[in-house]
Amino acid sequence: MSRLRVALVGSRGIPGRYGGYETLFTELAPRLVARGFEVTVYCRTSPPRPGDRIGGRSGTRPPLRRASFRGARLVHLPTLRTKHLDTPVHTLLSCLHAAGERFDAALVVNSANALFLPLLSAAGTPTLLNVDGIEKRRAKWGAFGRAVFALSERLACVLPDRLVTDAEVIRAHYVERYAAPSEIVTYGVDARPLWQSGVLRRLGVEKRGYFLYVSRFEPENNPHRVIAAFARVGGEVPLLMVGGAPYANDYIASFRPTADPRVRFPGPIYGRGYRQLLSHALVYIHATEVGGTHPALVEAMGYGNCLVVNDTPENREVAGDTALYFRADAPATLAALLEKLRTDPDEARRRGLAAAARAAERYNWETIADQYADLLRAAAGATTAARPGAGIG
Repeated sequence: MSRLRVALVGSRGIPGRYGGYETLFTELAPRLVARGFEVTVYCRTSPPRPGDRIGGRSGTRPPLRRASFRGARLVHLPTLRTKHLDTPVHTLLSCLHAAGERFDAALVVNSANALFLPLLSAAGTPTLLNVDGIEKRRAKWGAFGRAVFALSERLACVLPDRLVTDAEVIRAHYVERYAAPSEIVTYGVDARPLWQSGVLRRLGVEKRGYFLYVSRFEPENNPHRVIAAFARVGGEVPLLMVGGAPYANDYIASFRPTADPRVRFPGPIYGRGYRQLLSHALVYIHATEVGGTHPALVEAMGYGNCLVVNDTPENREVAGDTALYFRADAPATLAALLEKLRTDPDEARRRGLAAAARAAERYNWETIADQYADLLRAAAGATTAARPGAGIG
């Protein structure tokens, strides 16, 4: 029996060095290979811009191209590196390439990419679309961007063969607004704590001696509000603001110049350095407003961090009663929680253990890979059965 050929489309590529889609494909691709699939992942190629920094122990940029990753084939295609064209141009080229390959099935991420699904359907490739959160609510988009995402959201209900959501809150949105059913598949965590502290020494912090914030620096992730709240916290425990964002220089410039020497901006940190930070933080701050199941929050849970989380339905769905909650629009609520945990590290430790137990029970990459494998097989099987000559061999 031949292996099913599947394409993963819509991320920046793997190994993951940016956000949730990249984390998903980094974890999913090799697991699908292990389950008997022939996997192709579409990756973006673009020259680095001045000032780009990719973390890790050395802080150097990894090679722009590699042919494979843990058994998955990587196809590198160009894009236009601008805020509004980066994703659609690359997805358009990826779908055109994938149409020529005639894959048995494709997993596409990002609701905006629904626009390009007819290219795959015309080639006989069935599609799963993971819509992530409700993108039209993100503050970074202007009126045109929100209009595009509103249209894409409607198309996401009719163009893919299967719709995938990553949280009950998002599933309910599509049912209530469009009567569109979906399969819930969350994100996972593969927690491998590191007791080494090389990145901590480089940043001048101690184990269990720093507050950690990790996110793209975009308005709906509230880095500016976290910094404002932290100014009300006493003591000398530093705040590490780990992250960055393309196309957000003006916004970042609005909050990064801070007179508080306790606030540090090490830039994006990945790989072992990121794992070290998750392994030794006193508190993990999650201030995101928009989205479903956030991979960074799930990872922080898996590593046993005490969670201080923006109070949204999506975040409560993930963290449950293991987290302490604040309101992003009320800095005093976050400041009070950080002050409490700064002076009561035992409480932070207890909550971290509860978070790790919840993550182990609910967010397992092997289970998630099984779910996607079943969905891809079902989609490919339905299409294969409909093709002339299917099953003759």
